[in-house]
Amino acid sequence: MIPEEIVDAVKQFMEQQIPFNQFLGMKVVHLGDGDARMEVPFRDEFIGDPFRPALHGGVISALLDTCGGAAVFTTMKDVGERASTVDLRVDYLRPGRKERLIAEAKVIRAGNKVAVVNLRAYHPGEADKPVATGIGVYNIKRVAARS
Repeated sequence: MIPEEIVDAVKQFMEQQIPFNQFLGMKVVHLGDGDARMEVPFRDEFIGDPFRPALHGGVISALLDTCGGAAVFTTMKDVGERASTVDLRVDYLRPGRKERLIAEAKVIRAGNKVAVVNLRAYHPGEADKPVATGIGVYNIKRVAARS
């Protein structure tokens, strides 16, 4: 079980302390032990292909990356610990539609310095039809042992 102070800190950090996330309207929907679910509402400015129309890949990858980071933060034991993206691979599987987008992240492994996370983005009610999948690798900065 994740300490409530970690859940509150991750939610507040992801939604309110990162201006880009705020600008996109990202919201934390769920935080578990090594997993997270986030979403972003649709806005016309998120269209990257006006001919289909389809969501811009940057919006999709930003949501996946942020959700992956949130999942890594749930593995932290101290609110002072940090994570940052080292590598992000996204496979775009189908066009994102003009509606809310959901991302899910599950930590595969969180070591002392690096975490690896499975990522998936989909539209509501269509978790079995992902818009994109990916793998995120995150650097972990642990709090120094206290004496």
